Order: sequence, then structure tokens, then C-alpha cells
Amino acid sequence: MNKVQIIYVMGVSGSGKSTIGSLLASALGYSFFDGDDFHTAANIKKMSNGEPLNDNDRKDWLESLNQLAHKNSAEGAVIVCSALKAKYRNILKTDLNGNCTFLYLEGSMEDISKRLSQRKNHFMPKGLLQSQFDILEPPKKAITISINHSPEEIVILALKSLEN
Repeated sequence: MNKVQIIYVMGVSGSGKSTIGSLLASALGYSFFDGDDFHTAANIKKMSNGEPLNDNDRKDWLESLNQLAHKNSAEGAVIVCSALKAKYRNILKTDLNGNCTFLYLEGSMEDISKRLSQRKNHFMPKGLLQSQFDILEPPKKAITISINHSPEEIVILALKSLEN
């Protein structure tokens, strides 16, 4: 990869963002940040109660992730964030001057639902998955990789795409 950049790993809950993001950050020698760690207590409570976040709930969170990207733009970072709508991705890439890439982990409702039923100790209940698919606007400009590959294969495919 020629230039240091911010890589946002995106997709619905359960698509493997944290796993892939962590592996990719290690492979690149970048810092890794899980966007879930930057949610407000109010957002976490809302999701824990089975309520989907609205655009207002997400605005400050997305802006804080953009600020995080700016703080790490010189050395590069991998940031995990669902980034479900185009307008969310626009906030995330604000003033990064083209120095960011989105890696979209694409999967079906059925495959991701199976994964979520096996996940323990996460504030995002399986019942909110449909609400994420309902608002998902798949990115037009992103590296898109199917979740049906192994995590290691996804990282290899991502690294190859980042080189181009």
C-alpha cells in the first residue's frame, strides 16, 4: 500500500467488523479502534433496550469517529463503524481529503442472523438486525468483500485491494 490512510470497516452488526478490523490493523501496523467503544451511554442504553438508533443519535458518534480519524491520519488507523448510510459515510470522511477507504463486509440477513445468535455479551440484540438491513445503503465506492470467506482470507483480499 502506497499511502497511509484511514480504513473504516463497515457493515451491519455481526458482519465481523471488529475481528476483521483488528486483523487488518495488525497486518498494516495501524492502530485499531472499535467504534462501539465511542458510543454514548444513552446510545448503548437505547440499543440494549432493543431500540434502533436514529440519525440524531448517531450524529455526535459519527463526528467523534471522524475526529479520531483526523488524530490518526498521519500514522493510519483502522476504525470499525457500521456506516450504514451514505450520509453517515460522508460525515466519517469529512476533511480527510480522500485519505480514507471503506471496507464493506457484505453478508445476507440469514448468514448474519446465524452469527448473532452465537454471539455473547454484546449490547446489540439480534432483534435490531432487521432495522440495520432496512436502512443499509450499500456503498458504491468501497472495497466489498463477502463475509463467507474466512477472516484471514478477507484480510488478504482487503490488503490486495488496498494495494491497487
